[in-house]
Amino acid sequence: MSDTAQPKDSHHAVFVTGPSGAGRSTALNALEDLGFEVIDNLPLSLIPRLIDGPPLGRPIALGVDSRNRDFSTENLRDLISQVRSKQDFQVEVLYLDCSDDVLIRRFSETRRRHPLAPAESAAEGVARDHDLMRPIKALADILIDTTDTTIHDLRADLAHLFGSVQGMSRLAVSVHSFSYKRGIPRGADMVFDCRFLRNPYWNPDLRGMSGLDEAVAEYVSADSRFDAFFTQVHDLVLMLLPAFREEGKSHISIAFGCTGGQHRSVTLAEKLTNALAEKGWQVSKRHRELERRANLPGAEKTG
Repeated sequence: MSDTAQPKDSHHAVFVTGPSGAGRSTALNALEDLGFEVIDNLPLSLIPRLIDGPPLGRPIALGVDSRNRDFSTENLRDLISQVRSKQDFQVEVLYLDCSDDVLIRRFSETRRRHPLAPAESAAEGVARDHDLMRPIKALADILIDTTDTTIHDLRADLAHLFGSVQGMSRLAVSVHSFSYKRGIPRGADMVFDCRFLRNPYWNPDLRGMSGLDEAVAEYVSADSRFDAFFTQVHDLVLMLLPAFREEGKSHISIAFGCTGGQHRSVTLAEKLTNALAEKGWQVSKRHRELERRANLPGAEKTG
């Protein structure tokens, strides 16, 4: 991926494709956050009209898979070839792949019918999808296997790959809370240990709550060391983020850890996320242990 800005009179399009369930929707959402114009499930026959139109001034991400109207492997291959032959048009194929077993499990967990096997098993649909998409996989410029990748890891990978498209100076920041019992989050750039703060776990009234609850946040914040700790972390992060952006980084991950990943780390992650959003940074948050225990949604966009 080039870090140079694209001319305003040129197109840049990324075809986002792969078997159903491999992460296309997550990828499109991530690219939209990075400044792409996202268009999903547009009939293949209409894409040439979009391409022949005037440039939009920003890159386009086109979601394409077997659910598109008038989809066929041959049609998509011809379309990609047609676009690649145009002058002043940069096109990339981002292919998201995943193992059969994991795809079957994902369809089972969500109780969704596979689009290629609505009246049959998910396994049959997954097998057909892989057979159908295999020729497209061979055309991929970027191949990401999501078998062992969380949606948060996928978003981070895409930020690294596409964050500098068109010379964008945006820096995506993600703030995590975690439990040291389960290890430091993968890819964390800055990690802060907050186990020295007093622990709400030992208060019976707060034990079942989390740092998302006001009572817990107030309890943690009342520790005499909290304000000084948060202020120094806050000031350090605000000093470093512009430097990271100037260096060309597109994503920074900041993590707070405590014993259980439920109270203290969540409180600090919430407070820092809100503070960065107020300063205008593009920031998301993830509470790993809360998501794991309560099946909460993924990273929540806050600014």
